[in-house]
Amino acid sequence: MNFPVKITEQSFTVRTARVAEIAAKYADAVDAEGRFPSEAVDTMKAERLLGIQVPRHLGGEGASTTEVAELCSVLGQACAASAMVFAMHHIKLSSLVEHGTESEWHAGFMRRIAAEQLLIASATTEGGIGGNLRNSICAIEVGGDSCRLEKDATVISYGSHADAILITSRSHPDAAPSDQVLTAFLKDQYTLERTHIWNTLGMRGTCSDGFLFKGKAPAVQILPKPFAEIAAQSMLASSHLLWSGVWYGIAVDAVSRAQAFVRAAARKSPGVPPPGALRLAEVSTLLQMVKSNVVAGLKAYEDAKSDPDKLSSMGFAVAMNNVKIASSETILEIVNHAMLICGIVGYKNGTPFSLGRHLRDAHSAQLMISNDRILGNTSSMLLVHKQDTSLLG
Repeated sequence: MNFPVKITEQSFTVRTARVAEIAAKYADAVDAEGRFPSEAVDTMKAERLLGIQVPRHLGGEGASTTEVAELCSVLGQACAASAMVFAMHHIKLSSLVEHGTESEWHAGFMRRIAAEQLLIASATTEGGIGGNLRNSICAIEVGGDSCRLEKDATVISYGSHADAILITSRSHPDAAPSDQVLTAFLKDQYTLERTHIWNTLGMRGTCSDGFLFKGKAPAVQILPKPFAEIAAQSMLASSHLLWSGVWYGIAVDAVSRAQAFVRAAARKSPGVPPPGALRLAEVSTLLQMVKSNVVAGLKAYEDAKSDPDKLSSMGFAVAMNNVKIASSETILEIVNHAMLICGIVGYKNGTPFSLGRHLRDAHSAQLMISNDRILGNTSSMLLVHKQDTSLLG
């Protein structure tokens, strides 16, 4: 059955603005209490934003990665935790959209996501693999028409609040660690035993506790393509680009607060250059650099999506890695600049210029996935791949 939906970029923006308003209202409480941003996520569902990536013929709105990244940045300006939940959901949904449409079960699952606004969590990390999502210790066991999986997942993004989890594992008990599959488990098909509490410096509202996952489901819920292909052709790019959209949003709000501070100072002393004005000009340059970096990455991905070979190439992987590294490192510099501009009122909590939450949330950027790991992968690829030096890509 087709579900024709007339949608425009403006309506995405209008709907997301309503979510952002709610997210901003509760952002400080979500951070202080380390709780899930339920008000913002409930509004995402009410605005039907969780299924926008699903193709139109499956009941969704066919939103592009570029459109989703823009919405991540809008939400990032309001509440980074809410924005990250939205981004992580759509990163997992992109794997289904790009690699599951030919599978009858996964197509039906996408119909449900669009119709019921299901929230999808991610379980790619595991105890004993050191954060390397391209290796697994656990293995899925297929017997007849069903499959079973037990995984020591040290982090499952908002796992207790999700309606389904996409989880990685070895493809069978005798498979190599890198021979992985991605499986969708619905909420009534698994149990979660909490093993780690998400008590962190920032991104506290993502509630990414650790769990012992135990699931049983029909074997058709295993995505038909190897996880290696899924990671290279969609997950790598969508992760780095949507995360960068969130981080850009954090930086935008920090600069906006710094700009408001400088303007207030200028009004108090007309004709006198306000303190921080030059730093504001500097930080504006840095913000534009992040924007240009993310926009270029989005264009590269959209241009490559029709070419699986290009998506799997070393050159493309290097480009996406560079987007992530540059975005995650530069936003810390931006927020720190904004803090210096605002001074003590930026350092204090509870002022219109407070930046503590922004700074703590921004520190997560270099750790998701570790920049050292990404740089190590990039350096290995550059040993055999020539760096792209063309201005036009």
